[in-house]
Amino acid sequence: MTHPLPTYFISHGGGPWPWLPEMRRMFANLEASLVEMRQEKPRAVLMVSGHWETDEVAVMSSPNPPMVYDYYGFPPETYQIKYPAPGAPELAQRTADLLKSAGHKVSLDPQQGFDHGTFAPMAVIWPEADMPTYQISIRKDYDPATHFAIGRALAPLRDEGVLIVGSGLSFHNLRMFGPQAKVPSEAFDAWLDQTLALPAAKRTEALEHWETAPYARVCHAQEDHLVPLFVALGAAEDAQAERVYHDVMLRGGVTASSYRFS
Repeated sequence: MTHPLPTYFISHGGGPWPWLPEMRRMFANLEASLVEMRQEKPRAVLMVSGHWETDEVAVMSSPNPPMVYDYYGFPPETYQIKYPAPGAPELAQRTADLLKSAGHKVSLDPQQGFDHGTFAPMAVIWPEADMPTYQISIRKDYDPATHFAIGRALAPLRDEGVLIVGSGLSFHNLRMFGPQAKVPSEAFDAWLDQTLALPAAKRTEALEHWETAPYARVCHAQEDHLVPLFVALGAAEDAQAERVYHDVMLRGGVTASSYRFS
């Protein structure tokens, strides 16, 4: 009998960092944690990126997803990056069917490409770009309970060889990267770690009310990069949380973490 795959919430780093030597050195600890994910040996990867938002859930269905350069201010060559991993159209349909069966409105999107919340970490985990990869969007309402429910609907994929990865950042306030982020990001990160150690029901309830956490709205003025956590955890709601990455980055200011749920 095979065990279901774990799920992950990863802090995916900044922009096209794997292609920029200085940034790659800064994210050396993050890179090491991402490389460890190769051990899971999935059939495919389903990414829930904080960079793709829709009114209702959409599922990437292209067999050969294009690229989405959703960052700005980086060198020109980073807008020519290619990560030519194959998509997973059959699994996209399976994913849509699971969501529909759970009562969610969902559509297939054959045009959507890989955003940097997907292609940057995947280029580190599977640099050969041979792992079938597809994405689902997060909803623009960011509702925690709804995204937990989306994760629950996706849980059967774990038994079918699909590695579900929530790709965001445990701190995401673009106006505060640097020393001014030190106190709020440390406090929120400590709350998150303590909360993820709670029993499942209490953990879900606490995360559904994440805005009561210390510095919650300072660390996530807009919670697009936190919402992927709700989906990843919803798909493994009774699982134990293991922190697999913890670092202070970006000029000593931002404390960030990643988790494995198994």
